[in-house]
Amino acid sequence: MGTRNLRSRESALHSELEALRWTMESMLQHSTCQSFGTDCKDMIAMIKNPQAWPNFSTEQEVIQTLQNCFSDFKISNIPSAQNEIVDSLARTARSFHIYLCVN
Repeated sequence: MGTRNLRSRESALHSELEALRWTMESMLQHSTCQSFGTDCKDMIAMIKNPQAWPNFSTEQEVIQTLQNCFSDFKISNIPSAQNEIVDSLARTARSFHIYLCVN
């Protein structure tokens, strides 16, 4: 799909959830993909047991709503060492600084 330089968030986990939200929305519009992969084990744990992560309830609600749009949603752990291309894209995307000025 590509990369997107998302705004800075409170924590790395918030950023991971924002990236998953964007990816899920993109897949709903452009693909029949039902399976997602991440190297963030905490995010997978949060999706499987949201009650254990009450500080992320707002983000979880959005992810859950999107999950319901997929007939067979799956998310799995893919260590970054096993997915060098995506890891490289993520590092590159984090290095971009884009500024937008509106008059």
